[in-house]
Amino acid sequence: MFGYINVNREKLSPADRSMYQSYYCGLCRVLKERFGRKGQILLNYDMAFLIVLLTGLYELEDTRQEFICALHPSKKQTARTNAATDYAAAMNILLSARNFEDDWNDNRSYTKKALAQLLRKDYERVREMYPRQEMAITKYLRRLERAEKCREQNVDAVAGLTGEMLGEIFAWKEDDIWVDELRCLGFYMGKFIYLMDAYADIDKDTKNHCYNVLSLMQQKTEQDFETFSRLMLTSMMAECAKSFERLPILLHAEICRNILYSGVWTKYEYLRLKKQPKTAKEALGRGKSL
Repeated sequence: MFGYINVNREKLSPADRSMYQSYYCGLCRVLKERFGRKGQILLNYDMAFLIVLLTGLYELEDTRQEFICALHPSKKQTARTNAATDYAAAMNILLSARNFEDDWNDNRSYTKKALAQLLRKDYERVREMYPRQEMAITKYLRRLERAEKCREQNVDAVAGLTGEMLGEIFAWKEDDIWVDELRCLGFYMGKFIYLMDAYADIDKDTKNHCYNVLSLMQQKTEQDFETFSRLMLTSMMAECAKSFERLPILLHAEICRNILYSGVWTKYEYLRLKKQPKTAKEALGRGKSL
């Protein structure tokens, strides 16, 4: 489900692009150091955003390290890590392990079952450190399973399940002054992620007769489905942006704004274009070339 909260690299300044990449590399290295190569493959952009957000809010002190990356060996890379990196890496483990288990239960994917078993010890270790977050994920998956089984048609209610779960993930420090605003930001971002995932999968799910919360809306408003989808997604990100702007963030604020106002839409635009008929794509291409 995750992987939609990315930057728009073309609209970042060179300095901010380098800064964001260093936090992304830092997360990659911490996942490898704490959980081995199996942890490294779980790297995703959503948790990189959480690191930048929490680092900016709490003005955390970074540890900076240069290293040679096996994927980019031509020059040294820079990795920045701090307490938020450790937290995001732990959340990566919780979310991924439970997601693999969920895929096994839903689709009997033996690959996902093997991955879930591979992460079992790491999952139990992280679970003891963050029981509130682990409970939120467990509760979320149970409620989502019930919603899918009864084919719940209330889009807001189903998307809200992901929102509630991600809100608890974003609420890093439970008794902190900013916890409510972080939970609110995470809530609407979770709803956005769920709706984006449903939007991305709707054609496949319709073809395979699988549950998708947007199916009924597509059937009833076939001509206006794209418009309604865009409005829903825009509404979710508008609420995310409101929460962000209420937080006293100066450090890395432009990176966060790039993600919230631009980066999250790069995947949507790709999916929207992919859904268009071939003739429309060709016409769009000709228009750009003029």
